[in-house]
Amino acid sequence: MVRDQVQAYYFATGMGADAFVIATRIPTLLRDLFAEGAMSAAFVPTVSSYLEKGGKPAAWRLGSQVINALLIVTALLVVVGIALAGPITWAYTSEKYHAIPGKMPLTIMLTRVNMPFLLLIAIAAAFMGMLNALRRFIAPALAPTMYNVVFIACTVVFVPVFTALGIEPVMALSMGMLLGGVAQVVSQWPALRAEGYRHQWTLDWKDPGLRQVLMLMGPGSIGVAAAQVNILVNTLLATKIAGAASALSYAFRLMYMPVGIFGVSIATAAIPELARQAATESYEDMRKTLSWGMRLMLVISVPASVGMMVLSTPIIELIYKYGKFGPDDVFKVAQSLLYYAPGIVGYSLVKILSPSFYSMRDARTPVAVSMITILTNLILNYALVQRLGFQGLALGTAIAANVNAGLLFFLLSRRLKGLDGAHVLGVLTRVVIASAAMAIAAYFTESQLHRFFPAEHFSARLIRVFGGIGAGVAVFATSAWLLRIEEFRDAVARIVRKVKR
Repeated sequence: MVRDQVQAYYFATGMGADAFVIATRIPTLLRDLFAEGAMSAAFVPTVSSYLEKGGKPAAWRLGSQVINALLIVTALLVVVGIALAGPITWAYTSEKYHAIPGKMPLTIMLTRVNMPFLLLIAIAAAFMGMLNALRRFIAPALAPTMYNVVFIACTVVFVPVFTALGIEPVMALSMGMLLGGVAQVVSQWPALRAEGYRHQWTLDWKDPGLRQVLMLMGPGSIGVAAAQVNILVNTLLATKIAGAASALSYAFRLMYMPVGIFGVSIATAAIPELARQAATESYEDMRKTLSWGMRLMLVISVPASVGMMVLSTPIIELIYKYGKFGPDDVFKVAQSLLYYAPGIVGYSLVKILSPSFYSMRDARTPVAVSMITILTNLILNYALVQRLGFQGLALGTAIAANVNAGLLFFLLSRRLKGLDGAHVLGVLTRVVIASAAMAIAAYFTESQLHRFFPAEHFSARLIRVFGGIGAGVAVFATSAWLLRIEEFRDAVARIVRKVKR
C-alpha cells in the first residue's frame, strides 16, 4: 500500500503511471505462469512429499534441479520478451493508447527494462517454495516486504535525481522493481542455507522429481494464472480510457491486500499440510483442513469486501489524495475499488482450493476451471464495459473470481465426497448478516464524522476513515458473538496468543 502511495504521489493516473502499469503486465503474467503461481501449486507439494519420504538430501537435489530448469526457461523468455517488446506491447494496447504522443515508446522501453524481473522472481519463488515445505514461513513472508522497501526507496531517491538529469522519471519505478527482485532473493538465502541447502549445478531432464514438477507446472501454470490473464484482458480494454489502467491497478492491489495478508497466510500454512495428507491418502483430514481454512477465510474476506465497498471513496482519499493525485484520480480509483471488492472472497478461497487439486496430482481440473473463468471474464468484461465503462472491467473480474472459487469448491467437494458444505454455508450466512450490520454502522459513522471534521487534511481524513472502520469492527464483533461465529472467536484468540508471545 505504501509503495502504491509513493507511486501515486509522483505519477497519479497520468501517462507515466499508465505506461509503467502496462509495461509490468507481461513480466507479471509470466511470473505467475512460470514462477510464483505454478511454483506454489506444483513445487511445494512435490518437495513436501520428497521431504516426507527421502529427507532433506532428496529435497535439496530436487530443489536445485527445479531452480536450474527455471533459470534456463525464464532466461529464454526474458530474451524473447526484450526482443519482441514492441510487437507484444502493441498487441495488448488499444488504438487510443497508441495515439497519445510518446506513450507507446515509453511503454516499450519500460517493458524491456522490466523483463529481467522474471528471472529474479523465479529464483525467489523457488526459495519460497522450499522454505514453505520446511514449514519456515517468516523469511519467505518477509521477502515481498523487502521488495517493497527497496521499490519505495528507489522511487523517492531517483525520481528527483532522474528529473534533474533529464532522464524519464518513471524509470525510477523500473529500477525499484529490479533491485526489489534482487532483495527478494537475497533476503531468503540465509534461512535456506541455515536449513542445510547448498545449490547443485546439475540438471537431469529425466529425473522423476523434476519431471513430476514440470508436468504439474505445465497445466498448473494455466490453472493458477486465471487472475493474471483476466487482468491482461482488463488492460487491453482499459487502454481505451485515459488513466483507467493505472486506476484499476491501484484499486486491484488495495483490494488484494486482505487476500495477500490473510488469504495467502492461511493457504501458505495449509498447503504443506494438505500435501502430506494427500500423500498418505488421509482424505478425511484433508476435508477437515479445507473446511477450517475456508471458514476462516470467509470470516475475514466477507467483511473486508463489504467494508471496502462502503468506504471506498474515504479510503482512497486517505491513502492516495496527495501530490499529483487529484479529485478525478480519487473518483477513478474509488469506483474501481467499489466494483473490485466483491472479488475478495473468490480470490481468497482459490488460494486454498486450487492447490488442493495439485496436492492430489490433479492438474486437469483447475486448468479446466481456469479456462471457464477466463471465458466468463471475457464475456462479462466486453458486456459490462459497454454499460459501466472501466468500472465494468472491475466488476467482471470480481464476478469471474467468485465463479472460479465456486466451481473449484463444487468439484473438490465431489472429489473428496464432501467439504463440510453445510457448516461452511452456515458460517457464510452468519458472516453476511454480521457484515451487513457492520456496513450500516461504518457508513453512518463516517458520514456523521464528515459533518464534524469536514477538512481535507490528513488528520481529518484519518479520523473519518478509522472512526468508520472502528464502528464497523465493533458492530461486526458484537454480531459475531451474538450469532456464535466460532471461527471469528478462533481468529481473535490466535491473534491474541501471538501478541502475548
